[in-house]
Amino acid sequence: MQQPIITGDMADQVASRSEELFRQGLFCAESVLQAVAESQNIKNALIPRIATGLCSGVARTGGLCGAASGAILAINMLCGRDDTNSTVEANYSVVRDFVHRFEAEFGSSNCYELVGCHLDTPEGQAYFKENNLWEQCLVYTREAGRMVVSSIQTASEELSG
Repeated sequence: MQQPIITGDMADQVASRSEELFRQGLFCAESVLQAVAESQNIKNALIPRIATGLCSGVARTGGLCGAASGAILAINMLCGRDDTNSTVEANYSVVRDFVHRFEAEFGSSNCYELVGCHLDTPEGQAYFKENNLWEQCLVYTREAGRMVVSSIQTASEELSG
């Protein structure tokens, strides 16, 4: 695994930036991926667009939370393998650590379970708006930003220590 540049206060910075981007109109997966990319000075026209279909629980299917999906994309961006001769184990370890953290904090990583409605229906959209669940998703987005940095930092420390 390549060593991303992770500093002590980076988790808070990425969390704040994830929240800021979400408030500015990017969706959950886009916000987390963009914030992590910025923290590493990664600029690419594909970011945040490669995360768009993962937002809203994988395009409103009720699947994996978009904030979690964006975090996993960020892990892959920083810790993924570059060729078929490389092992996936370090990457998978970081992804598992992140998912465990997210599920321990929120009880699930499934969008439907987190928000309690189907976002692909008019009724679900109305429920989402009536219950101001956008604020809840803001928390998932902010904390996914924090957790992904912490998971990468833990993995980096284990490799170097």
